[in-house]
Amino acid sequence: MEQIVRKIALLGMGTVGSGVYQIIEKQRAEMPHKIGAELEVAKVLVRNKAKYTALVPQDKLTDQWADVLNDDTIDIVVEVMGGIEPARTYIKEALKKGKHVVTANKDLMAMHGHELLDIAKSQNCDLLFEAAVAGGIPIIRPLKQCLAGNDISEVMGIINGTTNFILTKMTEEGMEFADALQLATDLGYAEADPTADIEGYDAGRKLAILASLAFHTSVTFDDVYTEGISKITAKDIRYAHELGCEIKLLGIAKHTEDGIEVKIHPTMIPQNHPLAKVNDAFNAVFVHGDAVDDAMFYGRGAGSLPTGSAVVGDIMDVARNMLFGCNGRIGCTCYKDIPVKQMGDTKSGYYIRMKLEDRAGTLAALAGVFGSNNVSINKLLQKTKHEDTAEVVIVTHDVLEKKFMDSITVISTMSMVKEISSIIRVYQTADE
Repeated sequence: MEQIVRKIALLGMGTVGSGVYQIIEKQRAEMPHKIGAELEVAKVLVRNKAKYTALVPQDKLTDQWADVLNDDTIDIVVEVMGGIEPARTYIKEALKKGKHVVTANKDLMAMHGHELLDIAKSQNCDLLFEAAVAGGIPIIRPLKQCLAGNDISEVMGIINGTTNFILTKMTEEGMEFADALQLATDLGYAEADPTADIEGYDAGRKLAILASLAFHTSVTFDDVYTEGISKITAKDIRYAHELGCEIKLLGIAKHTEDGIEVKIHPTMIPQNHPLAKVNDAFNAVFVHGDAVDDAMFYGRGAGSLPTGSAVVGDIMDVARNMLFGCNGRIGCTCYKDIPVKQMGDTKSGYYIRMKLEDRAGTLAALAGVFGSNNVSINKLLQKTKHEDTAEVVIVTHDVLEKKFMDSITVISTMSMVKEISSIIRVYQTADE
């Protein structure tokens, strides 16, 4: 019996594309046994063909999208270029031609995923994107399939390896942010322009995708509150330890009675929580469902082969679906229309570090402002004293963000407040 061959076009040959190509070549002999078909990379779309002749046979390289789009022998288009355009246009045109698509593009799926999934549905095509979140860690497929029997109330995680590496170095070696960022850059964890990572934008895009899948409603990057780690200091990390916490850049998505919360920000999390132990460039996603209770997915969140592993897994799924004529069986799962809450309407605990005049009545005045806004103080610590100035740390119970910020607006104008040095949200578990 003649062996079925599924032909693939790779759009891009960078870090992820090269990993995908390497895995497919390595697994070539295994594929017929695993998926009932051979996989062949027939075309590789690149800007500069000469750059890749040592990696890819010359006859497979092209710099023209039309060579891919108009080749009817190509079954699966794999987009690993990144960015919004031209990737969005290429994917739309490929789907409309009846080609199945696999993408690792978090930016695109966070902004235009709903549109692209609708096109895929209309064409009975697969559009799979496991690699768009958390690299090689399976999380998209579990949310769509393995955990589909749950009502999921919360998804949160460490979904940016660069910032987790930086915070780990600040924690373990007492580095300040600038020094830890430089180390991350020197080791290749941080880009030359690290803004998307350290300001939370990369994690925000991933969280939009996770929230959409978990809560079956369309959430885009514009819905996500983002705050980065550049204001975190080694002193805050030391004080967090005294409070029994670690500081992590967490993506937190919650389904509450009055809407969805989606936010990325530095968070103090209890040291006994599984996410507190996720260090270096590793990622982890923590899911709470009514049936499964708690589940955590942990591993390499980026890199050529880990991300390539997720892409190839999707390609294999598409090829299996083709064999049994069931492509498009799991498309967009956003069948609800749940509102996304404004940040001011979300709840957290808060850690505030400030410098105050060391005189009678100062703490009472602060407590009065907090009390008038229904902000309940959980812990109050005096850390250092220098002449007439004291450094104080206050931790609140959970409170509406707008109530807390109203308090800070008033406190910042008080004459006895010399400086509000740091504000960090605190994740408090149900039993606290």
